[in-house]
Order: sequence, then C-alpha cells, then structure tokens
Amino acid sequence: MSNLIRRETGQAVAVQEQVGQYLTFLVGTESFAVSILDVKEIIEIANVTRVPLTPDYIHGVINLRGSVVPVIDLSARLSRRCTEVSKRSCIVLVAVETNDCSQLIGMLVDEVREILEIPPANIQPAPDFGTDIRTDFIQAMARVDDVFVILLAMNRVLSLDELSLLGDLAHSQERLATVAD
Repeated sequence: MSNLIRRETGQAVAVQEQVGQYLTFLVGTESFAVSILDVKEIIEIANVTRVPLTPDYIHGVINLRGSVVPVIDLSARLSRRCTEVSKRSCIVLVAVETNDCSQLIGMLVDEVREILEIPPANIQPAPDFGTDIRTDFIQAMARVDDVFVILLAMNRVLSLDELSLLGDLAHSQERLATVAD
C-alpha cells in the first residue's frame, strides 16, 4: 500500500490511498482506533502483576506464552482516571517500533468494538490546539457516520523514554522469573 502526503493547515499527514482497516475500542466513553496492522492479538484480562514504583498508567505485566509483556492502562496514559476492569475490558496487544526493534505492549481498554474499513476521504489531520496541548499521539481523526474516532499513532502514544522504561521493566521481570526458577 503506497502512501501520499496531503497538506492541510500547514501540517503533513500520511494518508493511505486505499481503504484502511482499524480496530476500534472504547476508553471510557470515547472511541479510539489503531491500524489493524499494528494489532497482534486481543486477550482477556489475565493475571496482571503490578510492578512497584511504576507510573499509574503502567497497569503491570502479564505472562504471554513465557514472555513478559508490559500492559499500559490507556485511560490513565491519556490523562484520565485508571480503568475500572469489567467483564468487557480486555488487553489489545500491539507491536510498537523503537530504535530498529519491535516491542509487544498490551493496552488495557474498556471494550473492543469492531474492525472498520475507513476510506481516506473520511480521515482528517489531528486538530491543532496550540503549542501547549499535546496531540502528537493522534495519527488522525476518522469520521465514522456522524462521530469522530481518534486514530492513535502507536509509536507516539508513549514517548521513547517511556518505551525504554517499559523495555527495562520487561527485562527485569524476566530476570526475576529466571532467578526464582
């Protein structure tokens, strides 16, 4: 799939020439989506191990087929309150690219909705709120019927420093598990 660059309001946005598929989910009452190409798996809430001295948005780590995977609480990460886990809550596993490697990260969301095909004509650049408001985690805004869905830029939902923290967290948990065995 090739990309073209469309310039609107002075901001460059990559737009797919073909219809893109996005996994939609709820965080609180708001609709978000990520490219289906970033999603590796959707799992039920498993035994999440809380890790002391981590930020509120780090929900903990899970054991996924022998690998330690960090889980972020997307609501807390987006400066909202921590997610109250319900029977509809789940973890969306996504691959995030950092410094030439891919890291698997779980995102705790309130509810997974559906996979939508969104044509480029329905995708608009992120709004410009000014310099003090952070919108770099928004890839674009998609219009679905009469509602906007926020398309997340997975590589920017967490900063590189925070991704490094998550990588260090996963490695330290793996070392602790090895020592305990």
